[in-house]
Order: sequence, then structure tokens, then C-alpha cells
Amino acid sequence: RRITDETNNLTEAIRGNSKVQGDMGEMILTTILDHSNLIKGEHYVVQANLKDEEGNNLRPDVVLNLPNNKQVIIDSKVSLTAYVNYVSAESEAESRAAITAHVASVRQHVKELGAKSYQQLLNSPDFVIMFIPNEPAFLDALKEDNTIWNDAYEKKVIISSPTNLFALLKIVDDLWRRDQQNRNALKIAEEGGKLYDKVVGFVTTMESVQKNIKNASEECEKAIGQLHTGRGSVLRHTENLKALGAKAAKQLPEKYIEEESLLPSPDEATD
Repeated sequence: RRITDETNNLTEAIRGNSKVQGDMGEMILTTILDHSNLIKGEHYVVQANLKDEEGNNLRPDVVLNLPNNKQVIIDSKVSLTAYVNYVSAESEAESRAAITAHVASVRQHVKELGAKSYQQLLNSPDFVIMFIPNEPAFLDALKEDNTIWNDAYEKKVIISSPTNLFALLKIVDDLWRRDQQNRNALKIAEEGGKLYDKVVGFVTTMESVQKNIKNASEECEKAIGQLHTGRGSVLRHTENLKALGAKAAKQLPEKYIEEESLLPSPDEATD
């Protein structure tokens, strides 16, 4: 009984209070967005403030961001008063009158939303999405009037149910993933180019170092040759000093001493 009473209370609240209907529609829309993997504040903005050409403030329920700086407006429009009457109708006459009123309500919302031309205020495809948060209400409206969707599309309005909207949001999520992958690929290419330039610079520097080492080695050999090669070399004169009697505690390495070039001994000099 309690469940029945609460259901009846909810039904009456929905039937007679457009504010409750609007809050419920926004809640369902928010729930779908929360489960779409899209990030609030980055991939979509709730209750964004827009200004038309006359400076009037417009607040669509959601601005859905797309890659390449594009946006799509999603606005929740709840038409449940007549639909609740349709569901609870006790006679065929009441049912027909209620479903007719329900279709008229949906068409009126389409007309009002299309007249706002939200898409002209943003970098948006030339349409807005009208979200009907009740799947049966959406399906029964199309079943009753199969021209309603095409008529709405001609007014730049796409009517969407929870199921359709969730599918659309998953597509948007996939677009963002692909966009991230493309940006990563560009970043990888950029980093690869920088690394390649660094490797080329390193190889060039190493070639220069190798050349300098070779030049230094040649100069070193030349300097050593000047030090101990030839009759006028420094080492020759140094060793001659020792032969003449200069006192020294150390001895030059043998490879730097050319015995045949040293000064003759005193006896040899006398002879």
C-alpha cells in the first residue's frame, strides 16, 4: 500500500508540476552524462550561460563539446502531463485525447526549441538535441505520429530518448579518444624529430672529437719527435749534460736515449 501511495503521489507530482518534471528530466540527463565517460567541465558544461544577438541570457541544459572546438546543445524537454493521463486513461476516448495532447506537447517543445537557434550562438552543427527523458513517452509519440521526428529535423531539432542519447554520447566519447590518440601521434612524431636532431648533433660532435683526437695525437707525436729525435733535440742535449758530469738522480727512459748521438767520453775525446 505504501509503494502504491508513493507511486500515486509521484504520479500526481509529475502530472501537475512542470518544475518537478523539469528537475526530473535534468536529473536523468545528468545521470546519463555521468555514465558516458565524458568529463564534466571539459567534455560538457551544464547550464552554460549564452547570450543571443539582443544580449538576452540563454541557459541550455548542456553544451556538449566536440573535438576541433565544436559544440552541440542538449536541452531536456519533458512532456509528461498528457502522457501520464494517457497511461492512466480508463477509456478509449480518454486515451485518444491524452495521446493527441502528448504529441501536440512534443511538437510545441520542438517549435520553441527550434526558435531559439542555439546552434547559431556556438561553433555547432546546424541542429540541437531535444532530450525526452522518458523512453515510452518518446516511443509512443513517434508511434502515434510517425512524421514528428522528420518535422523536428527540418526545424534543426533532433529528438532523442535516453537510449539514443546514450549511444550518441558514446560516439562522442570515441571521438575524444581518437582525438587524443591523434594528438599523441603528433606529439610522438614531434618528439621523434627532436630526438633525431639530437642524435645527428651527437654524431657530428663525436666526429669532431675524433678528428681533434687524431690531430692531437699527430701533434703529440710531432712534439715527442722534436723532443728526442735529431742531433739538436732537447733530450740529446740533456743527456749530453749528464755525460759531461752533471749530477742527476734519475735516468731518462732508454727509448729516448740514442747512444750513438751522445758526446764522446773524455778518453775518446783525448784520443
